[in-house]
Amino acid sequence: MSESPRAQYAAAGVDVDAGEALVERIKPLAATTARAGSNPSLGGFGGLFDLAAAGHSDSLLVASTDGVGTKLRLAIDLGIHGGVGIDLVAMCVNDVIAQGAEPLLFLDYYATGKLDVPVAAAVVAGIAEGCRQAGCALIGGETAEMPGHYEGGDYDLAGFVVGAVKRDGVLPRPTIAPGDVLIGLASSGAHSNGYSLIRKIGRERGWDFARPFNGMTLGEALLAPTRIYVRPVLAALSRHGTAIKGIAHITGGGITGNVPRMLPDDLAAEIERGRLFRNPLMAFLATEGGLDADAMEATFNCGLGLVLAVDAAAAKAVVDTFAEHGESVAIIGSVVPRGDGAGCRIA
Repeated sequence: MSESPRAQYAAAGVDVDAGEALVERIKPLAATTARAGSNPSLGGFGGLFDLAAAGHSDSLLVASTDGVGTKLRLAIDLGIHGGVGIDLVAMCVNDVIAQGAEPLLFLDYYATGKLDVPVAAAVVAGIAEGCRQAGCALIGGETAEMPGHYEGGDYDLAGFVVGAVKRDGVLPRPTIAPGDVLIGLASSGAHSNGYSLIRKIGRERGWDFARPFNGMTLGEALLAPTRIYVRPVLAALSRHGTAIKGIAHITGGGITGNVPRMLPDDLAAEIERGRLFRNPLMAFLATEGGLDADAMEATFNCGLGLVLAVDAAAAKAVVDTFAEHGESVAIIGSVVPRGDGAGCRIA
């Protein structure tokens, strides 16, 4: 008797049964992310979302896609998988909130050489947690087992989010002007950027990832999930409206590479270095890597997760709103004419 098709496929390195077991295991996780407009039941060929039911019958859609980068290599090597699912969601939803949009639905792509159901389930549990934090529904995804393309149990992730924003609420606003105040929200660590450099420094310095660091291990500190800012930002936008004129998500390229993205070409950001949040991990990386302030600020978030441009008259009220929602927040600078200088100046 010849082997069954599934047995033949398994002999080639693809375990269909494991894939189906994973789907059954994560269905309850997706259900916990249900929200108005969604029906997050996995297993179909596509996910549906009712914009009208979510209160967005006349809004613009905003979409973003991202991954977690080589932070995954560290997670795989250390066997700490749950946080990268949160990272995946955060990198996408923090981008659309920077446009003023409410994240509505999320999909994930998980690719691996050999499907390890407990590991994949831990990652998806993190994705579901990120979706709950962001208030968006996990309505579908894809798991691909690709032997020969990925080595062993190595895996990669991609995420996709769709949000919506009222037509008059799109950020950045054209009203950004000199004198507007820059407000910073603290990061939770390195978030999901700069990990190729982090890993290089670690190899050169021979890091022991199990060593104590700031109340945890160094490995845990490096894998701390990216902070998700959706709920406090939506609350601030609802309360302060047009006083919030722009938001920059501090990702790859650091502070100096991302803050100018919310500004017109004739304006620049002036930030006071002394007002940036003191972050133990950033200080550690600067010392271990021999990196000066300019190199750090062009690579890492240096303690800043988001930077907002706000009307000066409303700045204190906006700061108070974020503080009420549990954010570490501070006024860090102002918007100025650009002239011949760089789009972001930190001194």
